[in-house]
Amino acid sequence: MLEKLAKARNLSKANNSVKRLISERGESNAVSMADDVVNNYRKLGKDQHIPFFTYLFEMLNPQADAVLKAAQNFAAEATARNYIKLQRIAEAPRQELFRRLNRATQGTAAVVQMRRDLLQILEKYPALTAVDFDMRHLLSSWFNPGFLKMHRVDWKSPAEVLEKLIQHEAVHAIDGWDDLRRRLQPDRRCFAFFHPQLPSEPLIFVEVALLPEIPAVIAPLVDKKAETVDQVAQYKVAVFYSISNCEPGLRGVSMGNFLIKRVAEQLQEEFPGLKTFVTLSPIPGFMEWVSAGANPGNDIPVDRFKSNIKAARDQALTQLKLDTQSWSEKLSSGWHPDLASEKEKEALLCLASIYLGLASTSRNGNPVAKFHLGNGAKLHQINWASDLSRKGLRQSAALMVNYLYDLGKVEENHERFANGEIVYSRAVGRLMHP
Repeated sequence: MLEKLAKARNLSKANNSVKRLISERGESNAVSMADDVVNNYRKLGKDQHIPFFTYLFEMLNPQADAVLKAAQNFAAEATARNYIKLQRIAEAPRQELFRRLNRATQGTAAVVQMRRDLLQILEKYPALTAVDFDMRHLLSSWFNPGFLKMHRVDWKSPAEVLEKLIQHEAVHAIDGWDDLRRRLQPDRRCFAFFHPQLPSEPLIFVEVALLPEIPAVIAPLVDKKAETVDQVAQYKVAVFYSISNCEPGLRGVSMGNFLIKRVAEQLQEEFPGLKTFVTLSPIPGFMEWVSAGANPGNDIPVDRFKSNIKAARDQALTQLKLDTQSWSEKLSSGWHPDLASEKEKEALLCLASIYLGLASTSRNGNPVAKFHLGNGAKLHQINWASDLSRKGLRQSAALMVNYLYDLGKVEENHERFANGEIVYSRAVGRLMHP
């Protein structure tokens, strides 16, 4: 009973501190009031996040009648005054609340933490999407790539930063300190991006391998016992083999736009002999897409490829027997790319080329492809038996892909992708026509 009363008291304090902060007209007490909100929020239990964010939704919405009247005034007379008034009235007071919270001690981190908590309950409480929209709107401005600082991470970097690399590596898990040390050797590079308000928190980091040629297999790149390439003259290709976001509270906030280009430019300055910049990227969700029927989506023009999709899908389903068992069951029974028939290989490569080369612009397109193609890369090459790990087999039948970054064409390719066009190589195009 006492615990229940204490929780109710904490929630009431948090809500009241919000009310005081949003009602404050001057700035003399703004910092202390913002600190009160942050401190009171941090005392809330997870079960109290729902009523807290519900309070923000219900009490800090714009007034519908006032918005309608302001919109009608602007429609009748589109003056600067009416425009400004409409903007002020239409903006939810929540946005001003979050702006004021940013004044608190470590306020930026507090807002990011709040959104992290909100995202955990959003699926069950979709009405709170409005609160998330306001938070993401502001965070997208605060974490604009122009504000981010890029730093190289090496073995001499602070231990807390290195620990976070191990913790947040999302593509190829780092198996302890020895593995991390190998990834920071002279033929490797790691660049992390920081925000001035979060100087010890890497937000996103990129791992790079310096190699003589474009790789088609991931294992040598992540093998902690792999030999180091010591001769700088052999560095012809920079391979971005892992990109990981570290902060769940910034999900949906684009920080990667052209960051790879920034890394590539810095590498080229350090090693003038580098001519080629590529990724070796996973294809998460590919086999899930195949098993679900390999539908490329209805919002892209694929009429001329429909017969290819159907033939490749039927071939894959028949050869892999996915019409009678799941992909996980197929793997459990011993399927492996080294044992696959040529028809299986042909069908899967064809489907992968269509999945990446045609469906990436659709709403449900591959997220990794969207990231790189949206950053101005070209779909360069699809690699067979590239990732033989359990994860690689499960998500993409061991297929991986190289995206090529031609620094002189990044902006052009970005614009083409934004207009619904995917730039891919002739090699990928040939796979679409088995």
